[in-house]
Amino acid sequence: MRTIAALAALLAAALGLAAQPAAAQSAGACERPARLRFSFIPQGSDEDQQNAMDPLLDELREQLKIPVEMVVPSSYGAVIEGLIAGAVDIARLGPASYVSAHKGDPQVTPFASMEQQEPNFAQGGASAVYYSLLITRQQGPYDSVASLRGKVLALADPDSTSGALIPRHVFARQNGFQLAKYFSRIGYSGNHEQSVLAVMNRNADAAFVASTNLSHMISEGKLKKRDVRVLWRSAPIPFDPFVYRGQLCADIRNKIRAVFLNNKSPQVQATLRSLHATRFVAVRDADYRIIRDLP
Repeated sequence: MRTIAALAALLAAALGLAAQPAAAQSAGACERPARLRFSFIPQGSDEDQQNAMDPLLDELREQLKIPVEMVVPSSYGAVIEGLIAGAVDIARLGPASYVSAHKGDPQVTPFASMEQQEPNFAQGGASAVYYSLLITRQQGPYDSVASLRGKVLALADPDSTSGALIPRHVFARQNGFQLAKYFSRIGYSGNHEQSVLAVMNRNADAAFVASTNLSHMISEGKLKKRDVRVLWRSAPIPFDPFVYRGQLCADIRNKIRAVFLNNKSPQVQATLRSLHATRFVAVRDADYRIIRDLP
């Protein structure tokens, strides 16, 4: 049975048991937990992400012969801290949140990412990259970056790649200003979908969002592509990595990787369909150097 645990409780438990993993590592031993805990960065509906991952996690339970729990996150940072503290074993991160987690614990290892269906903002209908988009309402008065001076901007989360990092370090540098000085107010919505809704509901004048999240909302009928005006697009960004803690024993890590990369598995196919993805692909740390090298 799937168990959804509060991340705060797991963090407390991890901190309380911190001496055990440390002792094991000092003796050169790997970790073989009685159960694994999977989490994900908030990107839209937590329930949708849970439901999407359920078939794949069922396959993990079958192959590993141990329980795999779903940990519902409160923020990007909570997932990062969970990995570092040992309260989360496997996670879906964004590129920037992966870099943050890897900095906190170099044994946090990316092993898979996705090629996603992208009918709205990519050629060919599928892509292994995505973009940070600066959007506003098509029917609104803003038709250029210059027209947004002194307006209200929505960002997703401080650890979001396309919803915070790229805007602050790439977009701002290209335009020769700091976001905090150019916009009258900047607010964090919590995730990309909420940023889009803030613009559509006129609670923000513009927002930086991931092209894939916006595309999913369009495909699901939550808004129409013609409702959105794109004022800026970033260079391609590598997709979200799935990571595990390197402290796990090698046979566990190998089985986790094998389950994800078995794209012929019915359970994996079910998860891919729910994630609007075509397949899982292998990745490594070097694939995210583009993010790590940002100023």
